[in-house]
Amino acid sequence: MLQDITTSALCKARPCVLETERLTLRQPTLADVTAIARIAGDRRIAENTRRLPHPYSEVDAARFVRALVEQTSETAFLIEHVDEPIGVVGINRPAPGRAELGYWLGVAHWGRGFSTEAARAAIDYFFEENDDDLLLGHARVSNPASRNVLEKCGFQWTGVELHRFEVLGSSAPVDAFRLTRGLWSSLKSWANAGRLR
Repeated sequence: MLQDITTSALCKARPCVLETERLTLRQPTLADVTAIARIAGDRRIAENTRRLPHPYSEVDAARFVRALVEQTSETAFLIEHVDEPIGVVGINRPAPGRAELGYWLGVAHWGRGFSTEAARAAIDYFFEENDDDLLLGHARVSNPASRNVLEKCGFQWTGVELHRFEVLGSSAPVDAFRLTRGLWSSLKSWANAGRLR
């Protein structure tokens, strides 16, 4: 599985590193497969993400890294804290105008503000590097922490939808959110104005 990714394909991938106050966000590589599988292997993570299977193996992690190299509809960053991988954040673009923020964090790192910090960096990257005017976000209704991350990032609630969760083998209700470029720009302006004081 790992050897199926050609060196030329990996070389074509554009390296991008985002730095925040406490985190480094970078593109995952084959060297990260073991760490990604270890962190994502907790069922509590899979239950709150639509696409993660459980159990989550190194084969699944390698498939994820390969998909990032082979297609351009998704941008993902490995989240590192003190040089240790702790989760993933990214933007999936399955269709024009349907870009969606997604993130998951290892259970040991929940409740420390890392998801919000990583999500803000990914959102800034998305709006600065793309012409899209809208970013979507979803949080399972039974996951108030994820809903809080979206709200802290400026997303506005738009209603409840049903989405299929791979680990559940069925659909579950999710809170749907949206963030427009205009609102993001205003929030950035306000934050920058506050720093000048």
